[in-house]
Amino acid sequence: MIRALRHKIINLMTQQLKRTTPAHEDEISSTIVKKFKPETTSVLPQSTSFGISEEEVGILKFINNSTVGFSGLLKTLHCDFQVFEINLNDNVIHLIDEGIDVGKTNREKKIEAAKEKQNQEEKPTTQVEESNQELKKFELSSENKEELLKYITSDELNEIEELFNNGNNMETKTSFDVKETRGKLHQLFRESFQNKLETVTTPTNTFKIAIAKNKGGGQRRGNNQSNQESMHHVDENGVINYGAGPFKPFLHFTVFKQNRDTMDVSNNIAKMLKIQPKNINYSGTKDRRGVTCQRFSINKGKVLRVNALNKLKNSNFKLGEFKYEDQPLKLGDLNGNEFLITLKDVKIASGDNSTNNIREVVDQCFKSFNEKGFINYFGMQRFGSFSVATHELGKAILQENWEKAVELLLSEQEICSPGTIEMRKIWKETKNPKDALSKLQRHFVAENSILKVLSNEPQDENKNFKSHSYLKALLAIPKNLRMMYVHSYQSYVWNLVASKRIELFGYEIQEGDLVLNNEEEGTKSLKDDDEFEEDIANFEPIPVKAVTKEDIAEGKYSIFDVILPSPGYKITYPENEKLQNVYIDTMSLDNLDPFKLIRKNKEFSLTGAYRNLISKPKDISYKIIEYKNDQTPLVRTDLEILDILKSKGINSTTDSELNLKNFEKEAKISRFIEQDLNNGNDDEEIKLAVILQMKLGVSSYATMALREFMRLDTSRYAHMK
Repeated sequence: MIRALRHKIINLMTQQLKRTTPAHEDEISSTIVKKFKPETTSVLPQSTSFGISEEEVGILKFINNSTVGFSGLLKTLHCDFQVFEINLNDNVIHLIDEGIDVGKTNREKKIEAAKEKQNQEEKPTTQVEESNQELKKFELSSENKEELLKYITSDELNEIEELFNNGNNMETKTSFDVKETRGKLHQLFRESFQNKLETVTTPTNTFKIAIAKNKGGGQRRGNNQSNQESMHHVDENGVINYGAGPFKPFLHFTVFKQNRDTMDVSNNIAKMLKIQPKNINYSGTKDRRGVTCQRFSINKGKVLRVNALNKLKNSNFKLGEFKYEDQPLKLGDLNGNEFLITLKDVKIASGDNSTNNIREVVDQCFKSFNEKGFINYFGMQRFGSFSVATHELGKAILQENWEKAVELLLSEQEICSPGTIEMRKIWKETKNPKDALSKLQRHFVAENSILKVLSNEPQDENKNFKSHSYLKALLAIPKNLRMMYVHSYQSYVWNLVASKRIELFGYEIQEGDLVLNNEEEGTKSLKDDDEFEEDIANFEPIPVKAVTKEDIAEGKYSIFDVILPSPGYKITYPENEKLQNVYIDTMSLDNLDPFKLIRKNKEFSLTGAYRNLISKPKDISYKIIEYKNDQTPLVRTDLEILDILKSKGINSTTDSELNLKNFEKEAKISRFIEQDLNNGNDDEEIKLAVILQMKLGVSSYATMALREFMRLDTSRYAHMK
């Protein structure tokens, strides 16, 4: 029923779009996007096994007017999808070092000592004797001997040297009553005997001397002292805190991770450091499936302690470039991301798949992509990868139909996480929350939160709960997760309006279009509402203005300046009547009103936000590489580049002229891995890979950029998070 209702909405929207003739067919594809047939567009088959389709979430248009696109394999290997954060100074974040080399840890030293002891025990008697002979051969230098004899007698010195043979201890007959003399002598013993002796002053100011032993307690005391001093450590060259600078409240550092999402790494670091996760901050989240670089900050972080996490094995992350700062990172403290994406086994959608033809099609698609950008749709990841899209949940919540929202989360679905199948079956058959909960793993946060609440709520004879119980259960879901549902509905509406805006007016700016009002002081930039919860109390409206005829005549704005609001009660809707009606007509299908989005529960009252209609990548380029095996890496990661630098004897942290932006020039290391096509089976097919490099703003989805570049349906990429 839910899927049928969704299709009814899409069909009505599609009919609306079809009734309108595009204003500029030469620049905008006039055909509503249909799912491509398997044999013409994709290596992967198009089917409902991918869950939600693009049409179902309002992604209906292309800018590229070409009828031919190309397909390719995405994220075959983790290094095929690399993401580098761009900070507020427009610097791309790379892993330029692997942290601080402070030598071996106490634990490593203990392990080595234990192994050495074991080796000594296993040596033949002759080897032990030879080892003892080595010990006996210890001799003082003539300079040290002469200096020591200024304080002690020759008999005392002979007795001290004999300690290396008998392993006993001795006490000097000579006493040293002057404190400065005792201090000098303690130091002289350490230097002369290379810290192999322990000296202690007795109450009568004589010296007790014995062979030094490593004591666990002493090591622990030293380690604690080191941790305390690490905040103000200055080495012999005057470097403070190993290059992190003077101690400040927040330690910032780069996180290089592979096949792990940002929150997972953050929680792991908090656990290992035994601190609260809230003490760790970052500017934005990065996908799990890929290799990414971004900055973290830790409140009152000690550089040595955090650096020690690099010793963890199989952690899939590295930490580097430590620096103390006065302020923490906050969500949104970035200017976007740089992407390095490898698409393997590239094929054109139809026709000739010769190498020359593929190159020609890719080049044509790139030229359109580079010149016109792409429709800044909310990507498929926004709506989930299962049968019930997140915007359907958001719609039920905005309709204040609490029971429906709960049922959507707990009911059986065609496509869902395997770990929830048994729970959903029990819920359908019994409506018993305790039994359903017993079959659910803890990491299914939303479902666990709901079932725990309902387990303590009364049911009527039909196993139904009161409306208040359903609301109580929904409010038990963590705020960021439950707000994601209503934000997803906003995204769905935005996508449909964007499709209609392109269908109605094409690439031309229109009277009544909204743009940022840069004439007002303090105009804020647009931020990605993926990362921000709408806060009614602190909401600061972004000043916008409607484009006038005079603005158009003067060429004051372009299509790249046009913004569209997501529905909310604190935004301005476009003054263009046709476009404003799209909001009204779309939401009326869901019994919602774009001008009435204040709810009794303030949490679900939507303020709205603005988003650029068209996004244009920066610093964009592509490269075609020939290769044979899909499992062969074609692009190096930062960590691999650092390993090559080390093998060449180049230290990226001390060479001020060298960083990962100019490594190819300075160290003659290419980011791209040269392929030996003559190696292996001669009958093996030579394939083509397209490597795309680009920078996107914080509010843009890489998959939507790829969709336009390849002119390809991306529904099948929705699960690649």
